[in-house]
Amino acid sequence: MRRKKARRSQDLVDQEQRCALCRLCDDDPALLGEKVTLKDHNLCVHYFCLLTSCGVYQRGKEDEGVFGFLVDDIKQEVRRSARLVCSGCKKKGACVGCSVRRCRRTVHFPCGRRRDFLSQFTGLFPSFCPDHSPTQTALGGPDLSPPRSCSVCLDPLDPVLSFSVLKCPSCHSSWFHRDCVQRQAHSAGLFFFRCTLCSNQKDFQEEMLRMGIYIPERDASWELEANAYSELLEVYTRCDALVCLCSDGRTHSAKTGWFQVIRCQLCGSRGTHRKCWGLKLDARDWACSDCTEDAEETASTVTSPQGGQRSLLSKLHSSPISCKRAALPVGAGPPEGILQSLGLQLCPLSMWVEVDGDQALSAGVELVRRADFDPTRTLSVCFKDPQMTPLPSSLQDGDAARQYFLELLVQQIQDSVVFEGPDGSKNLALDSQALRDDLYLDVGCLLALSLAHGGPPVGFFSPALYRCLFNYPPGPPLGLTHMTPGTLCTRRVGRIAEAESVEELREAALGSRELLELAGCSRPIGSLEEKEALVEDLVRFTMVTRMQLPLQRFREGLQTLGVFDQRLPSVFHSVFCEAEVHLSAQTLHQLFSIHFSPQEDRRSRETPVSSFWRRFLQDCEVGRSSVSLKDLLRFATGTEELPAAGGLPSPSISFLHRRGGGGEERRLRRRECLKDEGLLPERELGSKRLLLPVTSSYQAFKSCMEQAIS
Repeated sequence: MRRKKARRSQDLVDQEQRCALCRLCDDDPALLGEKVTLKDHNLCVHYFCLLTSCGVYQRGKEDEGVFGFLVDDIKQEVRRSARLVCSGCKKKGACVGCSVRRCRRTVHFPCGRRRDFLSQFTGLFPSFCPDHSPTQTALGGPDLSPPRSCSVCLDPLDPVLSFSVLKCPSCHSSWFHRDCVQRQAHSAGLFFFRCTLCSNQKDFQEEMLRMGIYIPERDASWELEANAYSELLEVYTRCDALVCLCSDGRTHSAKTGWFQVIRCQLCGSRGTHRKCWGLKLDARDWACSDCTEDAEETASTVTSPQGGQRSLLSKLHSSPISCKRAALPVGAGPPEGILQSLGLQLCPLSMWVEVDGDQALSAGVELVRRADFDPTRTLSVCFKDPQMTPLPSSLQDGDAARQYFLELLVQQIQDSVVFEGPDGSKNLALDSQALRDDLYLDVGCLLALSLAHGGPPVGFFSPALYRCLFNYPPGPPLGLTHMTPGTLCTRRVGRIAEAESVEELREAALGSRELLELAGCSRPIGSLEEKEALVEDLVRFTMVTRMQLPLQRFREGLQTLGVFDQRLPSVFHSVFCEAEVHLSAQTLHQLFSIHFSPQEDRRSRETPVSSFWRRFLQDCEVGRSSVSLKDLLRFATGTEELPAAGGLPSPSISFLHRRGGGGEERRLRRRECLKDEGLLPERELGSKRLLLPVTSSYQAFKSCMEQAIS
């Protein structure tokens, strides 16, 4: 019994929500018109059903009945249409009929839309069946092909004009779905409804009315919303600098002085205190970092924070680093192969680098800031004061000097203010002066230059820094162990992580209140379970959020010469994060390629020397020689470390024969000892070629090698 009552009550509710003419509960103002319910008369109708019905007319005023349709007339139309069968759903109540007298088709308005019945919302509001409805023709030039997508929703459409697909009569290029253009008309209204491509309004509206599109006589929907544009009257007064120095907070704006918020003159939606951005006290022109990247010509008028010093804002436009890059090979491979291919594409023209003493980093920064700097050229290094430089006298030629300069450069970059943390696992440090001077971009550029010109592997990046830069390797969120040990932020986050009770957690959070406010984590703590999320948010803020600008500029510098244009973070991970390869006899043996002489008699004497070479490498490795593998590598190539590019050019070995030794074989053998004593190895640093002496015994070979290298 209760089920029957519930079912009856539900039927009554549905009956009240059904349109009296089409018998549907749908409520879609764009396609069916406004749904009006008169509870006093127990009547509900769609506006379009009333407009297109054949037997009802507006005989009242606009505020009478339903928009001028009297209630009695509507009920009379319901009784009239109750005898007519819909040609679509085959049910009674069809109130819309074809306006051609000889045609007897009748439908409900929603059924008519599905059966391609066209109703015109103008004049006497006539309706037409598919056989008598107006159509459009695909007029256009011979080279004009019909579009494949709707110009309103951009979804694909069939390029055939029909009831469901219409086109603009003016440009013939704008085609659209009927439902899409009807919803556009419902939203735009009479004053804003026009073609989405050519913006024609008069001809477009006339054609749409002819093709059955209802255009409401009102303003656009976005103009009718109350206070829709009130936010445009608000002035932006918040400091968006990375670190706000104002004690009253980011939202404080004084009327004048250091802590007056000035807005971006390009977009107006970003602001900063003069003090927080390093501007002058009277500065009024400023552009945010987003606008300086997108508007080069406009942002070039912005004044520099410091008169004679190059600023980050000006460098964004004037720096030639990122615009002059060599192209990398298409295919991926090991980092040595990629860097070697890149090195082969460098321009033979050279750029001079003058190093004062051992100040390699200062010389490198001065190089990349020069107006004529071109990273595609080779480097020619000159030390101004050799007496003050720990450069061995044997490495005074150009190739050795360049190699020594690159080694000093990488080491001094690791020890610079840009990085923090223990050796071999450095994170990026936040330094305000480095930000003003844009040192992050310079350092990234210098590291890329070092790799491309045959310098040593970087090897001192921490895994966390590499992940922040290139999102590799994927894994869980960064944790406390990834932060730089010993820093103030790390100690404060560590106190929070070590809390074992809610009281300890609250006390630790209170001691780190400033850090929590900067990170946006200043919230009440209710349970100990919130500790993990709080630590994760603080670590993300410390290592990523507050470091966004340094990370971005450093990443752009590393992309110099296209080192990371192919986005191969997995390939270069070992170059930046792994320590230098341990020198071994096997490593050096694989590094040098051996070239034998084409003459048979010489080849027979060179073959035993190649075995002497392998044995000598093993003696150097285990300490049975007075020279080390590093000494041997420096003697042969001018560097103590294996270059990241695998050596440019690749080191090779040839053999050194005594000149004028073309006597009889028996005579040569009698004088082998005398010959061995005067024959020493030689090297060609430019081509990285090592000339091994051809001796009769291993002891003689070892003695010659140790004498020359020592």
